[in-house]
Amino acid sequence: MFNGKTLLITGGTGSFGNAVLNRFLNTGVKEIRIFSRDEKKQHDMRKAYSNDKIKFYIGDVRDRQSIQDAMVGVDYVFHAAALKQVPSCEFFPIEAVKTNVLGTENVLNAAISNGVKKVICLSTDKAAYPINAMGISKAMMEKVFVAKSKTVDPNKMVICGTRYGNVMASRGSVIPLFIDQIKGGKPITITNPNMTRFLMSLDEAVELVIFAFEHAECGDIMVQKAPACTIGVLAEAVLDIFGSKSEIKVIGTRHGEKQYETLLTREEHLVAEDMGGFFRIPSDKRDLNYDKYFEEGETSMDSVDDYNSQNTELLSVAEVKAILLKLDYIQQELKNWDK
Repeated sequence: MFNGKTLLITGGTGSFGNAVLNRFLNTGVKEIRIFSRDEKKQHDMRKAYSNDKIKFYIGDVRDRQSIQDAMVGVDYVFHAAALKQVPSCEFFPIEAVKTNVLGTENVLNAAISNGVKKVICLSTDKAAYPINAMGISKAMMEKVFVAKSKTVDPNKMVICGTRYGNVMASRGSVIPLFIDQIKGGKPITITNPNMTRFLMSLDEAVELVIFAFEHAECGDIMVQKAPACTIGVLAEAVLDIFGSKSEIKVIGTRHGEKQYETLLTREEHLVAEDMGGFFRIPSDKRDLNYDKYFEEGETSMDSVDDYNSQNTELLSVAEVKAILLKLDYIQQELKNWDK
């Protein structure tokens, strides 16, 4: 599938970029381009991997020319560059717009002008029924790539996206925070023990992108079904794994946080195709001339619900522990843990 091809990852020094590298580096892929603005992280990756297949490009998706230059000769693009932290986007919403919305348009325009065959844009459950700046900017990002998908020949180019929940142990996520607090002998701080969040590993995030690569049509958003748990259960599971007696301290909801996350809105669930472990949300192919369209026997919206972290499978402490113990990050932290 990727033999002899050139792959570009925007935001490639992040957790997702490293996971993709580990997945494809030893395959027949010709070249993997890491595009990001952080030269320190690029330097660290260059030393860690020391592989001629990896090429590093300093740039910013906000800068049209830098992404245009990096896209020359690229076959496939995984667009992961984003501002992802909910509180920081709440305080600096226009920065979220510049990166997540306008940056995505720059990536897509560069891909189109360079004849890229497939672009997969990574989104988040926070884009469904968004209430915070990060989610709103990601929702707009989805609208941008769906709209742009209508301007290309689907036989020559596919523009699509993926939407998934929290990636466990990714940079800036809550699990590394819990572990740092345990090692520092501090209380574990949680916002609200009854909040629910989807659970997905980095490997599963990569699998979702690969599934989208293989199955998505132009304009589609692909969603992976996932279990969830409460933040209280997650905290207890991490404490049990490390045998810690640290207390759990509730600090209150942060700026822009939701009680639960949604992967499919009711409106999307109505039209989504169930593909087993995944949902495919097709884009609306209609134009603005609505009087041309007449639909009979439309399914009532009352017959479906959204797909969220409250009504999916909720895991127990033991079940969450079993999932966490499969993560390489957790195993490494356990080896380094000196009680």
